[in-house]
Amino acid sequence: MFLTIDTSDPRPIYQQVADGIKGLIARGKLAEGASLPPVRQLAADLGVNLNTIATAYRELQKDALIVIKHGSGCVVASRAATERSHDELLRPLRTALTEMVLAGLSSKTILNMVTKELGMVWKESK
Repeated sequence: MFLTIDTSDPRPIYQQVADGIKGLIARGKLAEGASLPPVRQLAADLGVNLNTIATAYRELQKDALIVIKHGSGCVVASRAATERSHDELLRPLRTALTEMVLAGLSSKTILNMVTKELGMVWKESK
């Protein structure tokens, strides 16, 4: 699994890890049922504290993207287990769009950014 930590990124490290794994799942690099590295191994590989990885894994479990099996590791959850309502899925998008509007971006610029990002995620998942 290929993840990197960006020290200039304002997001907490656990969030970077969780977002990185989400991206790998979205792009199909981590398929349903795939095992994630043990907390100790990933922490050592990234040079971060064990609790940081454990927090990232708990966030992913809360989002129903992984299943934590104590004593036997973590696996990517089935798509059926991750089904969420449209409202739940729209909340983070709405928040991101609101931040873009508050930053003074035009609707055309925002739409171009969203289209570009969607194209990148969609392309990488194929």
